[in-house]
Amino acid sequence: MLNPMLLTDFYKTIHHLCYAPGMTKLVSYWTPRMSRREDMSKVVMFGLQPFIKKYLIQYFNENFFNKPKEAVISEYKRLISKTMGTIAADTSHIEALHDLGFLPIQIKAVEEGTRVNIKTPMIEITNTHDDFPWLVNYLETFMSCNIWQPMTSATIAFRYRQIIEKYFAITVDKGDIRRACGDFSMRGFSSLESAELSGAAHLLSFLGTATIPAISYLEEYYNCNVEEELVGLGTPSTEHSVMCSYGEDEFEAYRRLITEVFPSGVLSIVSDTYDYWQVITDILPKLKEDILNRDGKVVIRGDSGDPVKIICGDKNAAKDSDEYKGTVELLWDIFGGEINSKDYKVLNSKIGTIYGDSITVERCEEICKGLEEKGFAVSNCIFGIGSYTYQYNTRDTFGFALKATHAVINGKEKFIFKDPKTDDGNFKKSQKGMCYVYRDGLDVLYKDELTIYEQEKLKDNLLQVVFKDGKLIKDYSLAEIRNRLHGSF
Repeated sequence: MLNPMLLTDFYKTIHHLCYAPGMTKLVSYWTPRMSRREDMSKVVMFGLQPFIKKYLIQYFNENFFNKPKEAVISEYKRLISKTMGTIAADTSHIEALHDLGFLPIQIKAVEEGTRVNIKTPMIEITNTHDDFPWLVNYLETFMSCNIWQPMTSATIAFRYRQIIEKYFAITVDKGDIRRACGDFSMRGFSSLESAELSGAAHLLSFLGTATIPAISYLEEYYNCNVEEELVGLGTPSTEHSVMCSYGEDEFEAYRRLITEVFPSGVLSIVSDTYDYWQVITDILPKLKEDILNRDGKVVIRGDSGDPVKIICGDKNAAKDSDEYKGTVELLWDIFGGEINSKDYKVLNSKIGTIYGDSITVERCEEICKGLEEKGFAVSNCIFGIGSYTYQYNTRDTFGFALKATHAVINGKEKFIFKDPKTDDGNFKKSQKGMCYVYRDGLDVLYKDELTIYEQEKLKDNLLQVVFKDGKLIKDYSLAEIRNRLHGSF
């Protein structure tokens, strides 16, 4: 495994030589500086704990502190000297760190599961030893590439839940909102670790997932156990290779799957392999009694076309066409159901639908609104959220950055900040000095330009120590994060 001191950008390897002489302390803050997503003005704190456990503790111990100093120094010097030159290949600071035997770093953070307003610092990082202020921002790249994604996905998943909650309140009297959205995104990620990070974030707001590694990830890093609690739930489902294996004899495929392979429980069947509307209006009526007599639910899954029109119908189509009615109304015509206490139609419990292609936050709301307008409960449809939602993001979706704001130089505190004239003042500008993060009603805000002493006097600072000198100080569980995020899960 690579020396962790090489898990950074090249330019950071020479900053220990460049900082102002006499600097003994540096303080930096991780902040979401802006939102590029509509109706998302707060970011969910999530994903720091695995980074601390996996990398700052386990990885550093195994690949730096517990390895012979000569080996780690040689590895570092070889790579840096051949790429950056002799001056850049100075290793005195790294030798001193290895001799110390632990990371002299303190990290404070808001509690995981907290929603923080844009521009409010979420994490504070500083050195605990006068000789290592250079280490604070040295860790920026390593930290950033591990934590922006879970925070981003957790924030977007929370937005989905807000939308579903809104329409559940209007149209649903019985239903588990935690099962309303499933994570289908794993295949769209560039690495397994990215899929784990994002998949775990999705499970803060929902239970449905196709991403098996996200379950193990949460068990390993967030103190949960699938044998004792609901961490995530998968659904038996077919894919096109299964349906194609029957050729075009779709009736036999559905009959066998429903009555022989999975005669009970939930079974999701991808239904657009050939003719989606024919499946609903021709094949399903022939299997109506088998479906109604079955102990469980058959879920019809669309996988192509405009999601809103497929589920809710197309108002521009001919009024006597299947497309005009859409999936939910067609299933109601065949299988019926009941009118709930809020006067909305709920499909027979033996049949349902899910859509799992190109769902976005905006389309989710359109579908919910469309079902409401047609008099159907939103619980009639499940949303499969894929990489179209979770992979179409970058660190700049919420403008995440770790920036230095405070230093001690020659024994004197100094506010440091960036405020580029070429920026509009809304993105690149950083805080100044020490920061105090506090709750104001439903908002989490901050005050900056404080000295170290002034910050320490404020006992209700939401930034609390989670890591110090190589040791984890606070260990969150999935259950408490979910409850903090949603009030109760």
